[in-house]
Amino acid sequence: MPWRDGTGPPWLEGKFKGCGFRLTVPRQAILDVLAGTAEHLSAEDIYLKVHKVHPAIGLTTVYRTLELLVQSGMVFKFDFGDGRARYELSENPKGIGHHHHLVCTRCRRIIDYQDFIDEEKDLLQKTERGLSKKYDFHITHHVIQFYGVCRECLGC
Repeated sequence: MPWRDGTGPPWLEGKFKGCGFRLTVPRQAILDVLAGTAEHLSAEDIYLKVHKVHPAIGLTTVYRTLELLVQSGMVFKFDFGDGRARYELSENPKGIGHHHHLVCTRCRRIIDYQDFIDEEKDLLQKTERGLSKKYDFHITHHVIQFYGVCRECLGC
């Protein structure tokens, strides 16, 4: 739904209406923050950014809103092993499509990985088909995170 000023991700209107939600100021502010970054922000990070523009929005509201957005499928929630949940839009307005994450276990850097080769795509499609058939389960999406050490940390 375009925001009141005519901007905003166009896919939101259908998502919010389909889930029976209203687009409130806190929801819009949180989605604006997520749409405006390539980082994987924690609830506290999001709160600090939202609070600069909307000081009346509290941390509890941010947590509740994020959970609602996660449950509705508009936002993904990740655990990268640092004790803080991280969030990103499920459909990125910047054109970043489906991707996986490379997580450095030393510096905690997170790299979005989306330049899949044909063999990777084939393997994932075959895996999804096999799992769907084996468990009579309709797969809608998947999340893959690889853990290791990044190039910068390898040089340490």
